[in-house]
Amino acid sequence: MVKRLTVGAHYGFRDWLGQRLTATVMALYTVFFLVKVLLLPAYDNAAWRTLFAGGFMKFATFLFFMALFYHAWVGVRDIWMDYVKPVGVRLFLHSVTFFVLVGYAGWVAQILWRL
Repeated sequence: MVKRLTVGAHYGFRDWLGQRLTATVMALYTVFFLVKVLLLPAYDNAAWRTLFAGGFMKFATFLFFMALFYHAWVGVRDIWMDYVKPVGVRLFLHSVTFFVLVGYAGWVAQILWRL
């Protein structure tokens, strides 16, 4: 039996697919958002509030940011795994990165559902 040893950031197909899916979600949202912004009647506070008043726009925006944070997590995690060799330092950087991204996710939720 061959024992597989995972070294560095080489998780393979799962992470590759995750990066591609999140990039696709972000690209589709960007096009959708640009169209919505270009169709605004005015570019004032009331128009922006109206744009984000609907539940679908809030959900789509939240989905965009969750895709962004997952995409960032995989990318930054791979950088830490490839270039930071001391295990303790790498664990610390992973933890900081994870908690910062979770904090950002909470902040996005607070902003979107406060409107």
